[in-house]
Amino acid sequence: MLLARPWGTASDRHGRRVVLLICTSGFFISYLLLCAAVYAGLSMLASTTLTFIALMIARGAIGAFYAGVSTTSLALVADHLPPEKRASAMASIGAASAAGLIAGPALAGALAPVNLSLPLYAAAILPLLAVLILGVSLPRAESHAALARSEMQLQDARIRRPMAVAFVAMFSVAVAQITVGFYALDRLKLGSNEAASAAGFALTAVGVAVLLSQLAVRKLAWSPTRLIRVGCLIASVGFASVILATSAPLLWTSYFVAAAGMGLVFPSFSALAANSVEPTQQGAAAGSVGAAQGLGMVIGPLAGTVVYGIAPFAPYIVVAVVLLACALWPEERIARDVIFRTDDRSS
Repeated sequence: MLLARPWGTASDRHGRRVVLLICTSGFFISYLLLCAAVYAGLSMLASTTLTFIALMIARGAIGAFYAGVSTTSLALVADHLPPEKRASAMASIGAASAAGLIAGPALAGALAPVNLSLPLYAAAILPLLAVLILGVSLPRAESHAALARSEMQLQDARIRRPMAVAFVAMFSVAVAQITVGFYALDRLKLGSNEAASAAGFALTAVGVAVLLSQLAVRKLAWSPTRLIRVGCLIASVGFASVILATSAPLLWTSYFVAAAGMGLVFPSFSALAANSVEPTQQGAAAGSVGAAQGLGMVIGPLAGTVVYGIAPFAPYIVVAVVLLACALWPEERIARDVIFRTDDRSS
């Protein structure tokens, strides 16, 4: 949340290549620190407090560098593609992330019985591969790298809508992730092991649905605004249907529908932000949207647990309502933002 915008602005000023290489390298080093902390806690009998502090520092560093990876990647797409093709390309990035959400837990499940730390060691290799691939494939010449720093403010009206949608989307996902296990326990009346299994399958369904829907975005010639509208409406229906789920398969189905809608939304608000600003502001725009997502990730679990205390189905009603509000965003508001953007450029 705090570093997405600074990384994006830095990529506007110094170029995408240097920022991506710094961030992926930092991510790799941070992951090695995480592995070292886990190894010390499990094998060297380090104190619980020291191990926890080390894990917090390593995880914080991972988040700090990952903020730059995602932000600068989206800005890089905006640099090289025309507006009408950005949503499709950003959906490809989202589909790759969804594939990681599916493969990561599968890898952990296969390696953890051998050794509890082995999944972390195996995953630490992947960021190193990313550094090597980016070092070879990223263009060295960037025409905008030496331009002056963007003056776009966080409250810029041009990115107000994509930031709001980004916050709502990540807020909704965070609430759904944090409550699904408790819902299976309290609402479906499953035992602890069965509830954990039901939650795991629900989140796997999420990864599959996001992957499929973002692959579909690549084939659709819809505008980002239309994708947001349809995606939020589908996701709202999916989350609202959770309250009708009386069994684990129905819960999985509801999460699948909700995630299919979210798969349309996530690349779309990034594309909408990219299409709303100047070429020299792509990093700042992507960073602003990333900061809004980070805020949703922070507030979502807190709000979800508080609202869950009212009733197990309450978080899903809240999420469905805010997504419906995004789907029904007034057309005249969009028109005013477009007029503002045109007047700003002409001035």
